[in-house]
Amino acid sequence: MEFDQELDVKGLRCPLPILRAKKALAVLETGKVLRVVATDPATVQDFAAFARQTGHELLDTTETPPDEFVFLIRRK
Repeated sequence: MEFDQELDVKGLRCPLPILRAKKALAVLETGKVLRVVATDPATVQDFAAFARQTGHELLDTTETPPDEFVFLIRRK
């Protein structure tokens, strides 16, 4: 899937991936897609909760080797 901006938060632990994504989404235009690449396994639950709480759309969550998690989030 296409995305408009990528955010690399590999090596960061909760809550930093969420905080960095929130900051990145704040400057994106409505409807644009942010791709986030993380290594903290907790981000899977964190980004699902973040999307529910903020109204942003979590389009996809994928685990890719080695131990990376990729999230596609559409700004509301």
